[in-house]
Amino acid sequence: MARRVIAVLNQKGGVGKTTTVINLGAYLSDHGRRVLVCDLDPQGNATSGLGLDKQRLGTTLYDVLFGRDEAHNAITEASSHNLFLLPSNAELAAAEVELVNTAQRERALKKVLDNLEYDYVLIDCPPSLGLLSINGLVAASDVLVPVQAEYYALEGLSQLLSVVQQVRQNLNPGLNLLGVVLTMYDTRTSLSGQVEAEIKKHFGAKVFRTVIPRNVRLAEAPSFGKTIAEHDKWSKGARAYKALAKELEKRV
Repeated sequence: MARRVIAVLNQKGGVGKTTTVINLGAYLSDHGRRVLVCDLDPQGNATSGLGLDKQRLGTTLYDVLFGRDEAHNAITEASSHNLFLLPSNAELAAAEVELVNTAQRERALKKVLDNLEYDYVLIDCPPSLGLLSINGLVAASDVLVPVQAEYYALEGLSQLLSVVQQVRQNLNPGLNLLGVVLTMYDTRTSLSGQVEAEIKKHFGAKVFRTVIPRNVRLAEAPSFGKTIAEHDKWSKGARAYKALAKELEKRV
């Protein structure tokens, strides 16, 4: 299969972006794929969600971006077989400022990832549309947008899609909108169904059939530093991400 670099992006926080990166990665690795999770968010939630202590990291993505160390010295194997992590912590916040005066500043991450051999690279972008997120989009072959099934779901999406279009026109002509995935879906409310209908009206076939439900086991897994496959593989959340991984593989 062709290598895919997928930027998981939404400038709104709390939409299940990191949860999607971690658990998609886990189930894609279960399919025998070599998967790298690239934590591009200074909050480092993907790093802690995969069981690493953000305060005790050696080499991080920050060091690698500026050529202070090699990526292979930063990458660590997660507990799931075939799942790897390029970790980050709060130091990465300085990169947003430091990159401004760097030549080819939008391509710093691409230079790092181009030399790595994985079937999938999943980039956990920060909840903003700044220079780090632009780096994620320039490095990516595809964009995946998680959207929370709530009242303000569509707010800000037009701005996000405008940035994706600008990156496609000026920096990365092959960038593909892989799709939109609904998260935190609550079948007990009519609101989730209404949001789903609205999203489908705007994005049509780009909306994944699989929706990610609100699920306590899914929400608590990161506090144990585990994927949902490790924490509770029989939960609704686990079954949803397993199905999403299968659907994603068919799309690519």
